Amino acid sequence: MTSQPTLTTEPGDGSADPSRPRSGLQAGLKNRHLTMIAIGGVIGAGLFVGSSSGIATAGPGILLSYALVGTLVVLVMRMLGEMSAANPTSGSFSAHADRALGPWAGFSIGWLYWFFWVVVLAVEATAGAKILEGWIPAVPQWGWALIVMIVLTATNLASVGSYGEFEFWFAGIKVVAIAAFIVVGGLAVFGLLPGVDSDQAGLGNLTEHGGFLPNGPGAVLTGVLLVVFSFMGSEIPTLAAGESEDPQRAVTKATNSIIWRIAVFYLGSIFVVVTLLPWDARSIVDEGSYVAALDSLGIPNAGEIMNFIVLTSVLSCLNSGLYTASRMAFSLGERGDAPKAFARTTRRGVPQTAILSSVVFGFVAVFFNYKFPDTVFLFLLNSSGAVALLVWLVICFSQLRLRRIIQAETPDKLVVRMWLYPYLTWAAVAVIVFVLGYMLTDTEHDGRSTVLLTLLVAAVVLAVAFVKQRITARRAVAGTGKG
Repeated sequence: MTSQPTLTTEPGDGSADPSRPRSGLQAGLKNRHLTMIAIGGVIGAGLFVGSSSGIATAGPGILLSYALVGTLVVLVMRMLGEMSAANPTSGSFSAHADRALGPWAGFSIGWLYWFFWVVVLAVEATAGAKILEGWIPAVPQWGWALIVMIVLTATNLASVGSYGEFEFWFAGIKVVAIAAFIVVGGLAVFGLLPGVDSDQAGLGNLTEHGGFLPNGPGAVLTGVLLVVFSFMGSEIPTLAAGESEDPQRAVTKATNSIIWRIAVFYLGSIFVVVTLLPWDARSIVDEGSYVAALDSLGIPNAGEIMNFIVLTSVLSCLNSGLYTASRMAFSLGERGDAPKAFARTTRRGVPQTAILSSVVFGFVAVFFNYKFPDTVFLFLLNSSGAVALLVWLVICFSQLRLRRIIQAETPDKLVVRMWLYPYLTWAAVAVIVFVLGYMLTDTEHDGRSTVLLTLLVAAVVLAVAFVKQRITARRAVAGTGKG
């Protein structure tokens, strides 16, 4: 019979005082940084770039796809907020899984999450390089990718405050841009935008051109597969909270605001797109949904405006990706699940080795993207593609167990509570399992290969975790015998 884990405080881990960061890290993030990181965290480049295929697949019904995934993210973030408000830590869900489910869970999900973000570094660096090369072709694409990676690495190495300041402005630009898009587009839909007479815009686009579900209800589920990964990043505020002035307050605020952030930025902007243009307009696929929407209003240089916004989102994602990967590596190092050097910090409280190790793997992935895009890099991309769903699943199971532990030991720390516990938690588990299962039937959009390759990598990491756990147990037994 296994004993139930407890939330005991290790010396220097910072969990005794929620207002303090973990050992080695410094509280360099201001409240305005955390606020903007939380708001901007849900607005990824995937929203601007990836929504076109979703609209083309599900028509106006893509709104249901975004609503379903958005609801799932809200529930998962509520669970994560409950655990992180009770124990803010740079390891976030990985550290919670370690306590709730065992070291194998924390090790596995931590390394899978790190793997996901170092691959994302390559994807975003390449996307940003393509835009910059279009503006200044004198510098080759690989050169731009190198420059972008070096600049943001230097930013992260300087101090956590530097990361926060860059992200504050990157996220600020994204938020202002998408808010302006919603306002301008919304006025055009209702015929209230001066100087613009768009004969295509109107609420009729939701039901005309084949109806609200022109490709049938099943297309909504396919749409879910296409948009689910654009929500990855919502959990970043819970990792960053450990380096903020008031971690508990930061986590609580980020958790409570997730509903309106998803409703406004995702559902609001997609609603504007599918009402400004018919869902089957060729321009949505050819130009991209947001560029096509701006073009329909006669806004000059819509493509370049959108490229600037996408570039900002890419730089934001790169900046946060490097920060997130390094902090997860730092947490793994603290818990003995990674080399101890990962847990060392500079005098500024920066985990230098963790950052450099993450960016090195990012550079390697960029190299594979240029040299072997259809083989090695495609494998990396697909094998990390379903990590988001595995992370969410681990968060659900961790919350189911930690809620009982927190209630028994430190009920005063339950400042954020999951709604209708445990029923909504189990409902979220069922939805995630269903989505994974449905992906296995999807061959048109590589859903099956993504799930299978991700599960293959997860199985390898799990095997390493169990071997490590067994070796650690043997050493402990041997040490006791010597004593």
